[in-house]
Amino acid sequence: MSGLSKDMSCWISGDVPGAENLEFCTRPVPEAKSDTVVIQVKAAALNFSDLLMIDGTYQVRPPRPFVPGQEVAGIVIATGENCRWKVGDRIASKVFWGGFAEYVEVREDMAIPIPDNMGFAQAVALPVAYMTAMVALHHSVSVGPQDRVLVHAAAGGVGLAAVEIAHAAGAQVIGTAGSAEKRALAKQHGADHTVDYREPNWKDQVKELTGDKGATIIVDPVGGDVALQSLRCIARYGTLLIVGFASGEIAKLPSNYLLLKSARAQGVLWSHDQDTEMVVHMTDRLGKLLDSGMINPVVCDNYTLSDLPKALKDLGNRGTMGKVVLTVSGGE
Repeated sequence: MSGLSKDMSCWISGDVPGAENLEFCTRPVPEAKSDTVVIQVKAAALNFSDLLMIDGTYQVRPPRPFVPGQEVAGIVIATGENCRWKVGDRIASKVFWGGFAEYVEVREDMAIPIPDNMGFAQAVALPVAYMTAMVALHHSVSVGPQDRVLVHAAAGGVGLAAVEIAHAAGAQVIGTAGSAEKRALAKQHGADHTVDYREPNWKDQVKELTGDKGATIIVDPVGGDVALQSLRCIARYGTLLIVGFASGEIAKLPSNYLLLKSARAQGVLWSHDQDTEMVVHMTDRLGKLLDSGMINPVVCDNYTLSDLPKALKDLGNRGTMGKVVLTVSGGE
């Protein structure tokens, strides 16, 4: 790290939870350990779980104060001993927290290489959003041409990734979104049909689009009433994949709906530590989809690191499309 500043700019979530209490501060640049690297962050992506973590309501609760941010892309500037990465490598990675900063320490086994033809802003969508969609559709279930896949929040980070991955698998894809612009984006990326979830009869539209058979797979990053109503248009033996709770509400699913359709609800949660072999396999499959051109991350990258509070607000208000990304350190 010769010649680099020993301090960095970053956002701190302190003793008082809430995005309105974030502070833009200076902290020491982290140092690489035996199994980690330090990267100069070029892009940092937002997830709804960041809002929950900052509010202190997420299942992962870092000791306060902490630097939030779980998805980064950048250039390796320091490595531990015997590390498979080298200084100058372009990588993207999930981190437990610490991403909304100019530099971050990354576990070497969590990082993935960025394709030569992909910029940092697009690559930062891969480690969490696209991996979550891959795990949901190719591990929790085995999506294929036989499926009718309903994807909620189909113009969001995970939703748009799920649309592309399901389309690449040959499934019929129906996306829900709350604006014409968002529905058009979902169609551009592989949705065969789109539905406005704000319309009271959206469940009937889904059933009609599936020949009254219902959706065999439902990808739900929203929760709340959306999850509950989804069970009204699920197919017999269908699966509701619970990916997140962007609505801020955890659905109380009536078991009689599952019983009547012999359906199931399954949570989608994965870990590099507990699911090592599966994550390696899903990463390989994701790389093949990238190489084939079947996936093309859409990002909303008109924010810089200093714009984090506004970006979080826009994400929470569903005022964005694709993956919300902060440009850091002149990333491109």
